[in-house]
Amino acid sequence: MNHSRIYKMIFAGVYPHYINKAEKKGRTKKEVDEIIFWLTGYDEKSLKKLLDNKVNFETFFAKAPQLNPNATKITGVICGYRIEEIEDELMKKVRYLDKLVDELAKGKAMDKILRK
Repeated sequence: MNHSRIYKMIFAGVYPHYINKAEKKGRTKKEVDEIIFWLTGYDEKSLKKLLDNKVNFETFFAKAPQLNPNATKITGVICGYRIEEIEDELMKKVRYLDKLVDELAKGKAMDKILRK
């Protein structure tokens, strides 16, 4: 499967959709950001810079300071794919983020989302 279209998507274009999804279910932008920081190692300043520079998903994950070692505990199905069976590492990271935002929108507690 060719995932290049997803990799080239501008993260700043998708980010508001993550926030929207969370806020529709009574969650906050701050919680979405906390998930992003936990998964990637970015902080508020570095995330803002990436959003301002309109980087794509490929660059977003390539520049991530450190993928959280507990990210491998993120399992389940997202967008019809079982995360733990995805072989493409970049696609797996994209789906990790999708899954975490999905869990947030479904009302899961932050401790569980962040695999504590």
